[in-house]
Amino acid sequence: MRKDIKHIVSIKKSYSFMAYEKELNVALNAVRKAAALCTSVQFRLLTADTMLKKDRSPVTIADYGSQAVMSALLAKSFSADPLIGEEDIDELEKNDDMRAKVLELVQEQIEGMDDHSMLAMIARGNAESGGSRCWTCDPVDGTKGFIRRQQYAVALALLEDGEVKVGVLGCPNLPAKNDDPAAGTGCLFYATKGGGAFMSDLRGSTSRQIHVDDLRDPSRTRFAESVESAHAAISVHRDISTTLGITTAPLQIDGQGKYAVLARGDVSIYLRYPKDDIYREKIWDHAAGAIIVEEAGGLVTDIDGAALNFSGRRMAQNRGIVATNGLVHTKVINVIAQHRERLG
Repeated sequence: MRKDIKHIVSIKKSYSFMAYEKELNVALNAVRKAAALCTSVQFRLLTADTMLKKDRSPVTIADYGSQAVMSALLAKSFSADPLIGEEDIDELEKNDDMRAKVLELVQEQIEGMDDHSMLAMIARGNAESGGSRCWTCDPVDGTKGFIRRQQYAVALALLEDGEVKVGVLGCPNLPAKNDDPAAGTGCLFYATKGGGAFMSDLRGSTSRQIHVDDLRDPSRTRFAESVESAHAAISVHRDISTTLGITTAPLQIDGQGKYAVLARGDVSIYLRYPKDDIYREKIWDHAAGAIIVEEAGGLVTDIDGAALNFSGRRMAQNRGIVATNGLVHTKVINVIAQHRERLG
């Protein structure tokens, strides 16, 4: 009986990959090339001087170039699918020097790209809503981590009716093993709905299925949280962590790499508690990471425990993010509710 059940599950996962096989392959190629462009920017344009001055121009160049590459490759295979991206071309059109730098980088990934086509591909990401089917991308998720030459992610996801069907994260600086620097850096995470979650190196030469951890006692778990606190109430994270009995220091990481380390079992909880009642999350900041965690066996909701809705550019129906291994999710949501009751 157990073998039969495993066989049925295997068939379902194989069908899921087949159903979105083309989309996944195109997305993997797009993220690989975008990540290669971003790596080039880090090595060629990020200097000690730009880091000291907190010069944002290198990451701006990477943002434009990464979005142009992903948009162009998606347009080639799925021309009818809108793209909801982070960047527009208003400033780039006015800056000839920056535009030339972006074009040079894009041409290294896509031969024959000209200035006009590049601008059109970046602008293609300005869709307000994707209708029943669209893509969303974050060309450089984790701006300050990128500038510090630390963690950031290139994110791409396919949405159908507000639900994520395919997600890919490229994490060029993420260690292959969190506790083993010798294992090398640079990881690719991907998932399709119902097909499981996987991790490979950035070349795709090695691949393995990944799973969240199996910890049930919240006191034994570890948080992942942002290094920067722009849109998350870090002090609230500390209070919730203390109430759960967690004593291990959080793993601080920029961008959607937090979803990646949760999906492969390095941490058990990723919490993004909003600083106020007004802010709503952008879909490109969470779509790819959310499906990867869920397909690795975890659970992702808002702070009220409601399912995430990725319709539109912002997640207007949700507040904050709670991503866990699934086993401690209810306990985390309950502690959050208690915290909110204390605040009135």
